[in-house]
Amino acid sequence: MPLTGSFTTLLLRGLLAGLIAGLLAGTVGFVIGEPKIESAITLEESSAESGHSHGESEEPLVSRGGQRFGEFLALGLGGLALGAIFAAVANVARRHTALPGPKLAVSLGLCGWLAITAVPFFKYPANPPAVGEPDTINQRTWLWLAAVLLGLAAVGAAVYVHRLLSAQPGTLRLVAAVAVFVIVVAIGYIALPGVNEVKGDFPATLLWQFRVSSLAVSATLWAVLGLAFATLTEFAGRKKAEVSA
Repeated sequence: MPLTGSFTTLLLRGLLAGLIAGLLAGTVGFVIGEPKIESAITLEESSAESGHSHGESEEPLVSRGGQRFGEFLALGLGGLALGAIFAAVANVARRHTALPGPKLAVSLGLCGWLAITAVPFFKYPANPPAVGEPDTINQRTWLWLAAVLLGLAAVGAAVYVHRLLSAQPGTLRLVAAVAVFVIVVAIGYIALPGVNEVKGDFPATLLWQFRVSSLAVSATLWAVLGLAFATLTEFAGRKKAEVSA
């Protein structure tokens, strides 16, 4: 069943799916991410007390309790915004594909995760609070935005090639699309400068666990967004069919 309904309907569906995704991502972050952040903060405070910090220790403007609540609030609001964008993209995409509504929603969720999360993450992975120089934060932010643009370009090129080969067998189209995606990402990774501000004495296990938890939060956000939108779409389609019958 194709994705039907007015843009307002899709927007409301996207907002609800985004809110659900944001709150679930916040829960994942609280359960598996907060312990890693606490460990990193403890390590940073210990370093400051021993005189190895780069600057004077300052009291945080927001308490840890406020930061935990702020994570849920930020992910909830971010989920709403992402859901609205997701609905707008779905509204445009449905005019150019014959995919059923639920499959289109899941595909958009996967493409969004690849472009906005996976490609930037594997070039510039997230770092805990004790890692990173404050003086380079603007440079790192711009590099991350460049990586996001790279991800969008790679996904866009893959989708274009997939549609261009519409007369070819499905397996060939998929292989070609994946190959184009990998090539564009590889070229971008080579062109973008590397960033490594992890000190040699920072525990590798803690760094790895923090990055995995960060990736899990973003993956949860996109996965739940796509699946929730798909579920709501399927539910609306069945309800419409029952009314028509």
